[in-house]
Amino acid sequence: MSTIDWSKLSFGYIKTDYNIRSYYRDGKWSEPEAETSEFLNLHMAATSLHYGQEVFEGLKAFRGKDGKVRVFRMRENALRLQSSCRGIMMAELPVEAFEKMVTLAVKKNERFVPPYESGASLYIRPLMIGTSAQVGVKPATEYTFLIFVTPVGPYFKEGFKPTPMVILREYDRAAPLGTGTYKVGGNYAASLLAGEKAHEMGYS
Repeated sequence: MSTIDWSKLSFGYIKTDYNIRSYYRDGKWSEPEAETSEFLNLHMAATSLHYGQEVFEGLKAFRGKDGKVRVFRMRENALRLQSSCRGIMMAELPVEAFEKMVTLAVKKNERFVPPYESGASLYIRPLMIGTSAQVGVKPATEYTFLIFVTPVGPYFKEGFKPTPMVILREYDRAAPLGTGTYKVGGNYAASLLAGEKAHEMGYS
């Protein structure tokens, strides 16, 4: 990608060529589909919007010195996704399906995998949301699982150097007996206020 300055990438979103999707209906997952659209057609009563049925993962692919692309800890991410799904009553995606879709997403977007020793990587974001329309508080019957990728720079621009941190004890990110052990969006929403206050105080 001659238009990308790999050394100056932030940890942000850049459009790539394809995302990969699978749909859970009638008790089974569909075969993966490659999609070029960046958007979802979502019912206004979807459980993901009202009851927080949303889980996600984050992993990376790197280009080695030999030119080969490798994905870091793919199976462990698949297993953690399953754990999160169990925690908030979502349909579990088989590990093999997760690995197949991650591999397909990387292959379909291989031109966006940064060069070896560039300091950048291809970030892989698996996402599952409840999509069936309902107003009662209960698990969805339909789900969408998708994977998109984007080239990114380091999460912390400072790299492996000391960085100033602060603990704000007047906030809880997650309740000990709640969803704190699962990778769900609500835990991240709960961290936004404290995170902004920390930034205002000069902490990273």
